Amino acid sequence: MSEQVLLQNRRPDRPATLEEYRASGGYEALAKVLGKAKPRDLTKMVLDSGLKGRGGAGFPTGRKWSFLREDAPHPRYVIPNTDEMEPGTFKDRILVGADPHQIIEGTILAGYANQAQRAVIFIRPSYELEAEILEGEFAKLREANLLGTDILGSGFDFDITLHRSAGRYICGEASAQVKAIQGERPRPDKESHMTDSGLWGRPTIVNNVETLACLPHILRHGAEWFKGLALTPGGDGTKLFGVSGMVNKPDCYETPMGTPLREIIFEHAGGMKGGREFKACLTGGASTKLLPAQHLDVAMDFESLAKIGHRLGTGAIIVFDQGACLVSACLNLLTFFARESCGWCTPCREGLPYMRHLLLRIELGDADEGCVKRLREMAHYIDHSYCAFAPGAAAPVLGLLEYFEDEVLEHISQGCCPYKGV
Repeated sequence: MSEQVLLQNRRPDRPATLEEYRASGGYEALAKVLGKAKPRDLTKMVLDSGLKGRGGAGFPTGRKWSFLREDAPHPRYVIPNTDEMEPGTFKDRILVGADPHQIIEGTILAGYANQAQRAVIFIRPSYELEAEILEGEFAKLREANLLGTDILGSGFDFDITLHRSAGRYICGEASAQVKAIQGERPRPDKESHMTDSGLWGRPTIVNNVETLACLPHILRHGAEWFKGLALTPGGDGTKLFGVSGMVNKPDCYETPMGTPLREIIFEHAGGMKGGREFKACLTGGASTKLLPAQHLDVAMDFESLAKIGHRLGTGAIIVFDQGACLVSACLNLLTFFARESCGWCTPCREGLPYMRHLLLRIELGDADEGCVKRLREMAHYIDHSYCAFAPGAAAPVLGLLEYFEDEVLEHISQGCCPYKGV
């Protein structure tokens, strides 16, 4: 078993308490830096650690912070993104339920590094228990002088509140998330720069909660230690992988960044259910391409997957065996994405339902090869949409057509789904 950093305090019955977290070194990083280290020194250490965002894009965290000017106006905000709405993704829920104080300490550290005054945790509405856990800990931390006014006598004031999402997938995008908190229509805004004008028009840092949970460990042990946890040459610590689908032990696993996909599925997740043969998987949630067996030995890190045209995304690995119909799987995903489009631009608003229509015809055996051609054209054309939502939605279909076109054509030649009853 590899070293557990983010999940070291995980237990099956309840989250780690404040006392348990402090016993394992929790809030030591906070005491170490508040009022003693320069905020920009924290940003440099995070940049040196190689930490990349864990929400899907993989953008260097320290670099994102460096965009916030030292003379930027106050108040400033931090938004810990816990709006985990993508099908198959559940790592953030596990993280909050296992060790909420990691996220809270990381949020305060991010606040100090960026000289923010407040954080608003944006959480998925169905995560009711996790929201209650976080709100319960806020009160305890204020009593312990670890949150609120003059934290640990440092002169630094910082507080955290919770905002429950209304439940739309598009709210996971940073600019749409800001609009949702402000009570506006949540649509992405490519022209906005969060570090200049985010929440309420003020400088704002938006980070995934797994990203924030890494911060106490980096600032306590150092950038080189964190880089050394990874198997990938550039470092980047450990990564949470939520494995689901046709495996024996679906769960959230923490492994070094760069762990081979085969090891995660066949060792950590116990291999294929019923001893069936691996067929394909999604490597980073529903908005990533289907990956075939020929790439099972790929290292699960941002760079290695990019080299073969895939993405790490959120680290949600959804596994399919040889009995699974991948046309049906993509149809299911397109049904979700077509419903969740914000409707702002034509390629997404009209294109996703049309792609779903074509997939449905193929699945029902009511299609010809012209449908496949149009599906391929739409999957590429949809790249011209306003934001990254539609290209992500089309990614599984691109993987289907790239690696499993024979399966698509088999639906057409047989006039039905050949996997029904398998």
